[in-house]
Amino acid sequence: MQRTNPSSAAASPAASSTPDLPAPGGLCAIHQPNFLPRLTTLAKLFAADYWIVLDDVQFTRRDYQHRARLAALDAPARQHWLTIPTHLPGGRPTLIRDALIDDPALARRRTAGMLRQRHGASPHWPVLAQALDPVLDAFTTGRTAAVAETSARVLLDLLDWRGQILTSSVLPARPGRSTRLADLAAVTGARAYLCGTGGMTYLDQTPFVTQNIAVAPFRPPTTGIWSSGRRLSALWALATLGPDAVAARLQALAARRGRLQVAAAPFS
Repeated sequence: MQRTNPSSAAASPAASSTPDLPAPGGLCAIHQPNFLPRLTTLAKLFAADYWIVLDDVQFTRRDYQHRARLAALDAPARQHWLTIPTHLPGGRPTLIRDALIDDPALARRRTAGMLRQRHGASPHWPVLAQALDPVLDAFTTGRTAAVAETSARVLLDLLDWRGQILTSSVLPARPGRSTRLADLAAVTGARAYLCGTGGMTYLDQTPFVTQNIAVAPFRPPTTGIWSSGRRLSALWALATLGPDAVAARLQALAARRGRLQVAAAPFS
């Protein structure tokens, strides 16, 4: 599989062409671009062969598309939001890809300052700071989704993920929450769709059954670094343990919870 390119910001739909699809039979994850994603979200993407960036659904202010929880290195319970101030030019129905950053230059400076304040004391900070440079550069696009997607890309690259990234807005799919996800998985030739615990609560598996695609639940551990993994940005684990140690944990989880769960044929 093609390795991610952390220096490339998300392309606009108008500039996008037909994507190079992955080889059929892979395990796919479909998720909105999250800003400095949580450890559990990053682990789900890491466990997949490719990630379809869901950029053409409605922006949600109460979600993680423009914000992340950061914590002090020695006190993960002491948490603060890092938020990209975001304007929705179309009002509430604005799609994720169309959300705009309020004052990108100021937002960039504040982001850089808070990241350094929270993680600068880590022995791994020099490596993290260098990896995060493309995220700060993405503020010049003026688009919240570009910054969010780039942040996930650079963290996956830092962990040596070898998967591929696609974008939903350039792939054909019918409307309807579960139908859309199933169509996106099908058009990319997936054998299985990797679904997080939150998604499993609303997912209708019928469209997946119809297209012979397995639904594989992704359930990360809940102890150790995972105890805060559903709330904190993965940056806390990376700054605390270092990229190599986090990568080892994600690799073990991917093998145990991702691919092995769907080794059998999806449906008969």
